[in-house]
Amino acid sequence: MKLAKRMSRLGTETAFEVLAKAQKLEAQGKNVIHLEIGEPDFDTPENIVSAGQNALSNGFTSYNPSPGYGDLRDVIAKDISTSRGIKVSGENVIVTPGGKPIMFFVMLALIENGDEVLYPNPGFPIYESMIEFCGGTAVPMQLHGDRDFNIDISEVRNQITPKTKLMIINSPNNPCGSILGDSELEELANIAKENNILVLSDEIYSRFLFEGDHNSITTFPDMLSRTIVLDGLSKTYAMTGWRIGYGVFPENLIEPISRLVTNSVSCTASFTQQAAIEAISGSQKQPNLMVDEFKRRRNIIVDGLNSIPGFNCAMPKGAFYAFPDISGTGFSSGVLANRLLEDAGVALLAGECFGKYGEGFLRISFANSEKNLNEALSRIEKFIKEN
Repeated sequence: MKLAKRMSRLGTETAFEVLAKAQKLEAQGKNVIHLEIGEPDFDTPENIVSAGQNALSNGFTSYNPSPGYGDLRDVIAKDISTSRGIKVSGENVIVTPGGKPIMFFVMLALIENGDEVLYPNPGFPIYESMIEFCGGTAVPMQLHGDRDFNIDISEVRNQITPKTKLMIINSPNNPCGSILGDSELEELANIAKENNILVLSDEIYSRFLFEGDHNSITTFPDMLSRTIVLDGLSKTYAMTGWRIGYGVFPENLIEPISRLVTNSVSCTASFTQQAAIEAISGSQKQPNLMVDEFKRRRNIIVDGLNSIPGFNCAMPKGAFYAFPDISGTGFSSGVLANRLLEDAGVALLAGECFGKYGEGFLRISFANSEKNLNEALSRIEKFIKEN
């Protein structure tokens, strides 16, 4: 069988590959601590589970409108309007099975062969994969370690060409844990308006902030009409397996994106949408406690990493990842990640998995227990000292 040439442009998400390798080692009897997967290690809150179970019992098992149920879209619009300080309608919201379809549908709807798309690097690897699969040219905006993993605005300005069609931003950032402040967002907004560029703002970690409030580029003048906001419930409510995300779109993109949903997944599961209504409009006690626990774990992992020879870890301001500089160890990120898995039983990700500017770093998820984090730190330190 001969695959279409475009398949050669489609990348992958290395976290799942490392997970599979770790599970294979576990099947052979090796004890592995998992710090590679980006999902909360908490159960979905019980009120949300009950809402999903009730929905199944009450017959929410059929097709529904491709953009999602109107009552969920209204709940999302109200939450977005309140949390971002903007005014959006339920008509602007499209619900999808997870956040990735929003990325994919935006690329399919907007990007022609040769169009250039700016994206953060190090960054979520699916950005680059989808840009190139859809025929675009991926242009990396470097996140500089010596700038708290933020961009250099002058560099971004120099990357703009007549072919630049879209800019992707992600704050809080995966894998670096950095956030875009008001000044950076205002500069990026000005660049977008001056050059007629659309923005895809990935705000999936918006609730995972350890200091300050979430800033959205949509709050700047004239940006709501040229920005797609991507968010979802997977991270905030520990619902990764429920597969429910959403996008908030300018009016002229609602119909084409809805058509892409119809032509692909048809709709998002009915019962998960009912659970999502409860998640957003119900008690926020457990999600808030989860953020508090991640902040405590962040401090443990960063302090521990900085005590290991050759490691230098900045304090992440959001999300639930540490991104230490390991250049002082003498290992490349790929070699060290492999050795730590195979020799020390610690599964994590090489920085290069997140783009060329990730070389020399590791991504470590602190979505694990304090006991396991401390054990992982001990294993990493032992390996470094012995090698």
